[in-house]
Amino acid sequence: MYLQRRNRISRSSAAIRSMLAETVLTPSDFILPIFIDEGKDIVHEIPSMPGYYRRSLDKTIDEVKEVWNMGIKSVLLFIKCDDQLKDNTGKESWNPNGLMQTAVKAIKDAVPGMVVMTDVALDPYSIYGHDGIVDPEKGTILNDATVEALTRMSLSHAAAGADFIAPSDMMDGRIGAFRHALETEGYSNVGIMSYTAKYASCFYGPFRDALDSAPGFGDKKTYQMNYANRLEALNELYNDEAEGADIVMVKPAMAYLDIIREIKNNTTLPVSAYHVSGEYAMIKAAAEKGWIDEPKAIIESLTSIKRAGADLIATYFAKDAVALL
Repeated sequence: MYLQRRNRISRSSAAIRSMLAETVLTPSDFILPIFIDEGKDIVHEIPSMPGYYRRSLDKTIDEVKEVWNMGIKSVLLFIKCDDQLKDNTGKESWNPNGLMQTAVKAIKDAVPGMVVMTDVALDPYSIYGHDGIVDPEKGTILNDATVEALTRMSLSHAAAGADFIAPSDMMDGRIGAFRHALETEGYSNVGIMSYTAKYASCFYGPFRDALDSAPGFGDKKTYQMNYANRLEALNELYNDEAEGADIVMVKPAMAYLDIIREIKNNTTLPVSAYHVSGEYAMIKAAAEKGWIDEPKAIIESLTSIKRAGADLIATYFAKDAVALL
């Protein structure tokens, strides 16, 4: 009696394991989220995201140059809006001289080859902290009015030089509205990375600390997806494909690996995943306690996301991962 197949042969040395690895991470897999603040010479560590920072634009440029030289080719921009500029219309979001628009121009001037993606949602600009315009009497989010505001926001980002807009709002019909506006206004070269399956998750907490964008009342469950649902993600995917999305995203990532695979199996579009702030913070907290090996946890986590089907990964560990690779 003998074994027909010895599967352990393929695991017997580091060289063989590397040679036969099905999933390989590279620096170009990563999108680096960047938080930008007003002012100069500001580097502010986010308490709930140890080792991650919100920077003024001058320091942001230094960061972008550094990560470009490391091999990271894409950044996803988020801004912290001054409270005095917030209202219920989001009009600061399409200010041609606003912080986001200024940042896009400055980054493209400093590092022309960097792929610049911009967050499209109203929560940083809203007095209510919601991703859309609020009906204050009913406490509901106005879908169509929000899409109109976000369309103006998207066009202002395109005019500033963004390569991709990244709508994270989860309003119905927004991808089609953005694509039509971009084509009509002469920005047909600007891509849309849609947050296609963005779930109402508890893992966003540290991000909201970073930008002071937590909802002022209620929650976001009427527009972000129910985490109990899988097939609903396919409905969102088919809508986004039909409306003209160029990249589709799943957010969060690690708790939604099944959704990443479901999306990957049902589209020919590139799939991205957002390894969110809470997932980052959990690894950091466990590592600080000495309960896990942080470098190993970083690479294993990111590999699992790519193995699940993500072509691109937005992650706060991008710089750490490149250094480890």
